[in-house]
Amino acid sequence: MLDWDDLRFFLALARHGSLSAAAKVLHVSQSTVGRRLATLEATLAVRLLNRTPEGYVPTLAGQDVREKAERLEAEAIALERDVTGRDTRLRGLVRVTCAETMAAHLLAPSFASLHAQHPDIMIELIPNPRELSLAMREADISVRMRQPEQHDLIVRRIGSMAFGLYATSEYIEERGEPDFDEGCPGHHLITQMEDSQEMTQSAWLTEMASRSQVVLQTSSHEAAVLASANGGGLACLARFRGDDEPRLNRLAVPTEPPSADILLLVHKDNRDTPRIRVVLNHISERIHAVASILQPQGANLEDVHVAGV
Repeated sequence: MLDWDDLRFFLALARHGSLSAAAKVLHVSQSTVGRRLATLEATLAVRLLNRTPEGYVPTLAGQDVREKAERLEAEAIALERDVTGRDTRLRGLVRVTCAETMAAHLLAPSFASLHAQHPDIMIELIPNPRELSLAMREADISVRMRQPEQHDLIVRRIGSMAFGLYATSEYIEERGEPDFDEGCPGHHLITQMEDSQEMTQSAWLTEMASRSQVVLQTSSHEAAVLASANGGGLACLARFRGDDEPRLNRLAVPTEPPSADILLLVHKDNRDTPRIRVVLNHISERIHAVASILQPQGANLEDVHVAGV
């Protein structure tokens, strides 16, 4: 008999292309994902995914199964939302996804006070550089720094984050002061990867230092902080992290790097679920409370909605 859970594992692997990525989304081991795929293929007596150097790719049969499974998944999620939306209890699981630095330094320290007020709400905090799907219930709430591609989301701007250019004193002594007029020749850059939420800031840095050498790209803001703090090069970092790192100095630049909006996202069908609403309010209050640290010049807060919502 076909097991829906096997289909769920198959969908995760088909979407993300690797055992490790699928396992991370499903919160299981890679071997479990592989075993579930093997079980489903044995049940259907057909190969669904081919393993290639670029990752797992659906076969023709796999594409057909994926389309049908996604329709079933959409109906199951719609049913779950309908039932969940009627739940008036302040208890249960709320999944929150955000970037690693925000999770570690802004949100995680604040959740003790949330638990003290609402002991029956359990937070699952998922630091992830990529955008998890709120529509597919990979998370209930997302805190991001760029507009999402997903539809049917309510997006609220709850703050702003300032950035600066940083390096260690030892690095500057070795390489010299950056000559921005000449594109900073002879300098090393630490930048974010292309799919990062900080692409705008990385683009600013590579334009300002066009004759420098990129020596490290990462999807982790914390990795960039520590790489720069250990003399790795120039990095455009969130000021609340860069200013707090004693080994780093913020450098004077001809034009300041662009700030980033802090966006709070929730699926439109979940925004009024009481436990999710409590967590949304808590996160918003937390970001407001540290606004002067995140954006020393202040922030103009307003609600923004995705087109069509």
